Amino acid sequence: MAQVNEERSLAIRAAWLHYQGGLTQAAVADRLGLTSVKVHRLIARAIADGNVKIIIEGDIVECVELENELRTRFALDFCMVAPKVGEGENQPYSALGLLGAIYLRRQIENGTHQLIGLGHGRTLAAVVQHLPRTSVVNTRFVSLLGDVTPDYSVNPHDVMHSIAAKTGAQAHVMPVPYFANSAEDREVLLSQRGVRDILDLANSSTLKLAGVGTVGSSATIALSRMLEARDIKAIQSNGGIGEMLGHFFDKHGRVLQTDLTARTLSAAISGNGSDKIVAIAGGKDKHEAIHAILQSRRLSGLITEEETAKTLLTRTF
Repeated sequence: MAQVNEERSLAIRAAWLHYQGGLTQAAVADRLGLTSVKVHRLIARAIADGNVKIIIEGDIVECVELENELRTRFALDFCMVAPKVGEGENQPYSALGLLGAIYLRRQIENGTHQLIGLGHGRTLAAVVQHLPRTSVVNTRFVSLLGDVTPDYSVNPHDVMHSIAAKTGAQAHVMPVPYFANSAEDREVLLSQRGVRDILDLANSSTLKLAGVGTVGSSATIALSRMLEARDIKAIQSNGGIGEMLGHFFDKHGRVLQTDLTARTLSAAISGNGSDKIVAIAGGKDKHEAIHAILQSRRLSGLITEEETAKTLLTRTF
């Protein structure tokens, strides 16, 4: 127990030196006699434990202008753009995680949505990581897609267990794979007690927060082996370049109907205006996918970062 408390104390000290003291992580490492990797992990822990609460006041003019342009161009109800803060591989996830956490915290505090649906993946995991610990009474959370990995291993980007730990709220998992092996298997899974109830609950969530995926061998959905290579090739051959909640889009924003459609275990995206779907996504590898989903006009909101926003507005896809 003493070792745990000592580690927690060290994490808080590292976070204080970095955020309040204005030291770089390298400088914090020198001050504490630690490696930079260790300091990075300590600060991440302090954030995850809710010991760091960042409040940023004031609008950034350039980002506000981008938000307004994106709202107009893609008929969005709202848009949030994080300023560019660095070139590192994890920077988009850090910026999106912080901005997404600010948005999610506001929704919880406003109490507008009693049931919030969450996707999973690296970006959504970052959002929950940045969310301060808080006591939530009138809001529940539900997974928008199957939470079980193909080999039944732990999901490295788990969201539902993390949000429950952060808020103390009810968080309903969808205890099935993202994609069933066949349409028949999907019906068998949905016939199990409680499974269809969770899917109905996901569909009834009044706010849905989702990440955006790409289509290809390097996509998360492929690397995690949720889909086989032949499935990926079939989607690509039909023009698929973007994915959201297990639904695949071509460059014109059209939802593709493939053999995979009948095997998908995720919330529906009706596109009739009843869904309030907010996508949280950014990064160079996702520009085309985000643009494709924006073209569908199925999003109510977008949370992204500055470089992606500029690309979406200036590039011809």
